[in-house]
Amino acid sequence: MNWFLLFEIIYILAIILVCLRIIYDTRSTTKTLAYLLLVIFVPLLGMIIYFTFGVNYRKRKIYSKKLIANEELSEQLRQNILKYSQENFLHARTMLEPSRELAFMLANDSMSPLTAGNSVKLLINGENKFPEVIRAIQQAKKFIHIEYYIYEDGEIGRTLENLLIQKVNEGVEVRFIYDDFVSRSIRRKQVPRLRKAGVQTFPFYKVNFLMFANRLNYRNHRKIIVVDGEIGFVGGINVSDRYINHPDNPGKLYWRDTHVMIEGPGVHYLQYLFLCDWNFCAEECLVPNDDFFPPIHTLPQKDNKMVQIAASGPDSDTPTVLFSMLQAIHLASEEILITTPYFIPGESILDALIVSALRGVSVKLLVPKNSDSFIVDAAARSYYEDLLDAGVEIYFYHKGFVHAKTMVTDRKTAIVGTANMDNRSFDLNFEVNAIIYDEAVANELRQIFYEDLQHAEKLSPETWRNRPVTVQMLEKTARLVSPLL
Repeated sequence: MNWFLLFEIIYILAIILVCLRIIYDTRSTTKTLAYLLLVIFVPLLGMIIYFTFGVNYRKRKIYSKKLIANEELSEQLRQNILKYSQENFLHARTMLEPSRELAFMLANDSMSPLTAGNSVKLLINGENKFPEVIRAIQQAKKFIHIEYYIYEDGEIGRTLENLLIQKVNEGVEVRFIYDDFVSRSIRRKQVPRLRKAGVQTFPFYKVNFLMFANRLNYRNHRKIIVVDGEIGFVGGINVSDRYINHPDNPGKLYWRDTHVMIEGPGVHYLQYLFLCDWNFCAEECLVPNDDFFPPIHTLPQKDNKMVQIAASGPDSDTPTVLFSMLQAIHLASEEILITTPYFIPGESILDALIVSALRGVSVKLLVPKNSDSFIVDAAARSYYEDLLDAGVEIYFYHKGFVHAKTMVTDRKTAIVGTANMDNRSFDLNFEVNAIIYDEAVANELRQIFYEDLQHAEKLSPETWRNRPVTVQMLEKTARLVSPLL
């Protein structure tokens, strides 16, 4: 028997089978072509990369996100949410008119209610966020729910640990979810300390050796804190000392990020997301009740900000975070201001920004001069020429590393959250953004954007086009794999 011929036949059959699986299983045409090219031209390594990063969990759902299994009750809840959202729209019709389609898209797509009666506070950088977090946790009376992508056992991580243990001793229930891969440094010491003290602690989608490949790719990028169902935090700032800029340590890299604190009914959907994630991680069955979701009429009316939450992940039927950003871009008529540390937009976002600029909307994009990934930088820069040609203004932030994920449209709508403007956030990670329909908040975030531009350099279209051919070739090559990043 010709063993070489047999091996060749098996090898070709394997490539064919993997290609068929890619065609059947991959949602994006661009991503399908990228994986096919990789598997065909770099067969063994390409197969490894595909099975590590490419399996479509939007079809093979990691977990059910439903807290309510009864379909009839679920439909009734959906109708109640739509009715509640409609009532809030009618009460604030003038303010919400420009964003009506966005608000109802989210209510229909993910049952995220349009909420009124919220207080909203923007928190710029870790030095402003963590004092508010500590203050809210200190005041907790019933429960504290914490979910983080990165949690490190540093100065702020230890401060929060001690405070959580103190609250447990006071009789407060504390539940803590951490990403098992990115926060793996806390597994050996900090997690056992928390559990021993009574903090209910679980990893999100635990990474085991046999399942390492698939589980490494689908991470929980959310940063959520909910206190007593009344106060919530969400945004880009993880629990790490790097996010705190000390004036007495000028040599440290300046870390520019944005978070938001919400008080009021807008916290309910953050709570819903946490409970879904908790039931999956802890294999429990916590159900909605008045403790977790205080009736809206019992919540203190501190302000009247309109808030809605956009969240999605590999478990979602649709990429809600992507759809909400697209809709916000399409609805803008005057100005779009975007800050993101990673910009690999895909064709839909790219086309939306180009069309907006061509129809006369002022589009400005703020990104780091250098991120923490060379290949991501190269892939991102391959998109810039198309944007610049359409009139989009691009700025490189040089004061430090800008990690904020924000958008402001028409001085009326502000988006602050965990999602980067890249394929990973749109399709692979579990993400969450807060959308605030309020002129005061939008103008405050707009002012912060323009303050950040004081520490940024504007790209010149002419200079950018005249980059060395070798650099352009490298960027265009990186762009070929951008759907996989």
